[in-house]
Amino acid sequence: MLTDHTETRGHLQRREKRIQQALLAIACSSLAILALIIVFVFREGLPIIWKTGLSQFLLGTHWGPTKGQFGIFPMVIGTVQVTLGAMAIGVPFALLVAIYLSEFSTPLTRTIMKASIELLAAIPSVVFGFIGVIVIVPFIRETFGGTGFSVLSASLILGVMILPTVISIAYESLRAVPQAYREGALALGATPWQSTVRVVVPAARSGIVTAVILGMGRAIGETMAVIMVAGNAVVIPTSPLHPCRTLTSNIAIEMAYASGSHQQALFATGVVLFVMIFLLNLLASTLVKRR
Repeated sequence: MLTDHTETRGHLQRREKRIQQALLAIACSSLAILALIIVFVFREGLPIIWKTGLSQFLLGTHWGPTKGQFGIFPMVIGTVQVTLGAMAIGVPFALLVAIYLSEFSTPLTRTIMKASIELLAAIPSVVFGFIGVIVIVPFIRETFGGTGFSVLSASLILGVMILPTVISIAYESLRAVPQAYREGALALGATPWQSTVRVVVPAARSGIVTAVILGMGRAIGETMAVIMVAGNAVVIPTSPLHPCRTLTSNIAIEMAYASGSHQQALFATGVVLFVMIFLLNLLASTLVKRR
């Protein structure tokens, strides 16, 4: 019986080892795919950056691929303005929702609202873009003037689209604050709202900042909805009512017919986007480790 037990144990150990090796292979394959994507994008995009010059490529104001002009500065500004607008619109609302769900809602309300937020995350971006074209663009045109296809329209759409990301991460950060913090504040005479604002939220600050940064990365990477409502003019927008073109929109619009240096410039735009999102994710990871 001892021999049978030893053989069974050895068989189980070999089986677990094979499972571990299979999981390791899957993990390595994911890393390999990511590495191949990075190598491919950088290999295609870096030559035109070196040829044009990094400063000219990033700070040039003229985008004319047929004329050999590859300045993406208007699109960088458009991306920054749309992203900041989306954060200004979406983040305060998302944080208030997360605070309500974490600190004040009943279990039933929390369950229903969390399910609704998850459903919001599942809606395709083209549906948001369609709603923007049908509802938001005419509203802005009739209320503020202009064509309606503008930085403001794109910011409103993205402000809604980042809500699930920011709400979910901020909610988990708030729930991770020890209950003793709340009880201590209440024991000192604070009201539930004072306890939340002065104790719970500061304690979850790093997680909330991480939520905001990841929401920003979501806004930067969005394409289809922005194409539908931003106007896509390659100009530096000087007003929220002016049209703009983002970096992602530029790639999606022109890649189908681009070739040669034009195609390389679009890959170089992807390199810039990759670096921007990588830095944001690195910042978020750093904050999480600090927490």
